[in-house]
Formats: sequence, C-alpha cells, structure tokens
Amino acid sequence: MPLQPTPCEPWPFEPDCCQLSEDTPQEKIDKWRRVATNLLWALSGRRWGPLCPITVRPCRRSCLDDYAGAVRWGTAGPWIPYLGRDGKWRNARVCGCRSDCSCTELCEVRLEGPVHDIVSVQIGGETLDPAAYRVDAAGLLVRTDGGCWPDCQDMAAPCGEAGTFCVTYRMGLPLDEAAIAAFSALVCHLVKGCGGASCGCNLQRNRNVSRVSRQGVDLEFQDPTAMYADLRTGLPEVDSWLVAVNPYRQPSVSRVWSVDYRRPRTTTNP
Repeated sequence: MPLQPTPCEPWPFEPDCCQLSEDTPQEKIDKWRRVATNLLWALSGRRWGPLCPITVRPCRRSCLDDYAGAVRWGTAGPWIPYLGRDGKWRNARVCGCRSDCSCTELCEVRLEGPVHDIVSVQIGGETLDPAAYRVDAAGLLVRTDGGCWPDCQDMAAPCGEAGTFCVTYRMGLPLDEAAIAAFSALVCHLVKGCGGASCGCNLQRNRNVSRVSRQGVDLEFQDPTAMYADLRTGLPEVDSWLVAVNPYRQPSVSRVWSVDYRRPRTTTNP
C-alpha cells in the first residue's frame, strides 16, 4: 500500500481580490482555508503539498540489485557475467555503485515522492547536517559528504536508537502562484457563501436549481451534479487551474510497481 499522507496545514491565502468585510471572524476564514485545502488537494490528484511529515526506514540500493545473474568467486568480490562483442562470455567485476553517468560510487536511497523537503535524517540517533545530502528527481536521497547510507539497520529498535536509519520528510509538489490564486478564490467563495451577506452566492440556497423564470426573464444554470462529477467547482479561477494540473481528472498520482523494488518501511502503529 503506498504512502498517502494528507495536508497538515492550510495553503497560503491571499485575500487581495476577495473583498471580505472587516468584521469577518478570523476563525471562519481559518476553517474554510482548511476545507478548501483538502478539497483542492483531492481534486488536483493528491499531489500538491506540503503534506504531513512522515518517517520511513529506507533500504539502501545494493550495487548488485540490477544484476540478477551476479555470482561470487571465493572472496574476490562480485563478478557479472556478460557476452562480449566477439561472442565470448567474460566476467566483469563491479567496484562501487557506478553508472554510465557517474564515474564514482553513488550512495542513494529512494523515497516515495514527490519529495517536498527533508525534515531530518538520523543515523544511529545522530542527525545529519543537511549539507551532507541532497534530493535528486524521482525521490533519490543522495549522500554528498563522502559517507554512505547504512547497508542494513535494526528494524526492531525505534528511531533514534543505535543501529537505526530514519528519514523524516514531507511529500507534495510546491505550490506556485496559480495554485495560490485558485485556492484564494475558493476560500473567498466559501467564506462569503457561509455568511449569506454578499454577492448572492449563499450556499444555504437550493444548489440544484437549473432554470429560473421570472417576469419574462429566463435564467439557465449548469447542472451542478454534472459539474461535480467532472471534479470541477464552477469557479473559473479554480477550474482553470484544475484543468491545467489535472486535465484527465485523476484521483491520485499514477504509479509503476516493480517486484524488485524494496519500498521504505514506515511504522503505522503505535
């Protein structure tokens, strides 16, 4: 089951174009900020953050994970059989985790992403300096101080004890100006609708009305049930952002699973 944290804090709110009355209670604004955060996070595919911090116990990628046919001869180290261009089989020795892009050993662990930021990295109870690592795309936590991540750890011991390796981080894509503008528009709509004192958008009214006729004037409205089925809100500022970031209305981020990938362990109870 994939990690699926939720937002802990409301997104940034810019009330510049909202024109809320000065006597609007801050508690009401904060409440609808939390509601709007969860709504937009879900409607946008559950990818935007930052989300609540999670702590995982990673498994470092071995140098031979990509070589299913690796064998060892005595104590001479790992050897990889390969077929040369001349048609003869030979044994190639692997010295460090190298690739076609890295000339030196690259020590890294994979975190489920998108990774928003790293809160802390603890090895044996000691917290590493943030300058000792970096995050590369696809959720790779790379060691940069010349050291390497532990090959194994004591999974029975709690984080912070000797022999443990724990990473605390937050998931989620960073919010840009378009996301903040869409969020602010939704918060403004919810706050005004709850109050019932502005712009005729009171949410307490009949929200399923599709046609109104009065004094020779006919008004037709979009069917709200169809709009909600399309994961839209009816607010142009909000829906334009949703169309841009989630055009296919995916409920969550797509994932590709590999039976060979060892996912980080996380404790769920207690």
